[in-house]
Amino acid sequence: MNININDVLNPESISEYITNTPQAVTIGQELFPNKKQLGLDITLIKGAKNKPIVLSQSAFDVAVKVRSLKANITEDTKEMPFFKESILINERDRQELLKAMSSVNSTWRDLVLDKIYTDINSLVVGAGVQIERMRMQLLSEGKIFVTSDENEISFDYGLPTNHKEVLSGTAKWSDFVNSTPIDDIIRYQDKVEEDTGVRPSRAVCTRKTFNYLKNNKSIKLDINSLGTTIITDSILKQYLQDKVGVTVAIVSGKFIAEDKSEQQYFPDNVFTLIPSGALGNTYFGTTPEEADLMTNSDAKVQIVNTGVAVTTMVSKDPVNVQTKVSQICLPSFEHVEEIFVTTVA
Repeated sequence: MNININDVLNPESISEYITNTPQAVTIGQELFPNKKQLGLDITLIKGAKNKPIVLSQSAFDVAVKVRSLKANITEDTKEMPFFKESILINERDRQELLKAMSSVNSTWRDLVLDKIYTDINSLVVGAGVQIERMRMQLLSEGKIFVTSDENEISFDYGLPTNHKEVLSGTAKWSDFVNSTPIDDIIRYQDKVEEDTGVRPSRAVCTRKTFNYLKNNKSIKLDINSLGTTIITDSILKQYLQDKVGVTVAIVSGKFIAEDKSEQQYFPDNVFTLIPSGALGNTYFGTTPEEADLMTNSDAKVQIVNTGVAVTTMVSKDPVNVQTKVSQICLPSFEHVEEIFVTTVA
């Protein structure tokens, strides 16, 4: 039986596999929902006062920089960053796949196909990691840091300087006895409301930062004057809701960065107050694959997850099948003025 590898390894089949594979909905996706835009003009991405974000070249030093594969991210091009990764099925892998497809042993066939699809799906998951990293950088710093082959770029969304604070001395929340987090939160809410008319009603932090609140003396005594209550997550969350009208989301999860180090999506010791509703959108531009290859018989393209392009190409000498996942994306942050970011320890 003559089996064409394109019958089983094509963007349509891959797209179906990805669609049917459960994917976690992240807090970043809820706050910055996906949207598609034509082209890749960065001037369409908005920050403070609904103005285009500031793109500047800088030699910054931050722990986590988003890696873009497009080398010409410069002040002149004003383009959204381009991400691309690929996986290659060589002649040996292809022969293994063809043997499995020809076999009456459906278990073997399914195992081989599942491994290939899982590897490809990992590229799509990786694309999602890049997006979530950018969203979390916005929530924790009001900026996105991208590194490419030639440049290091800062996307500044215009977070007001008076909506940021670094606590010091006994004011640090890690000082469980002397710090007053509730007073701090109310002060931040008042400042944002005074400046924008919007009072932040939600907060984002990590487990470590949340535990500062659980162990704070003034909070524990306010919950129970005898100090005998064991403060659980649910008790503290309800207390914060009742006391200051804030719902807290604890962000967890890590990813493997380009240098193979394990990094957190959201940093410890940062407490960000945000308003209700979406804060912006995550815009996907038109990838080169989507623009040029949709009608190319040598390559097949399918779009998944709003704007992630999955492309398969077959080379004849040697016979290889390359599957490429690419995206052009950047969040907008129209509500950046309505947040307050505090480094609490």
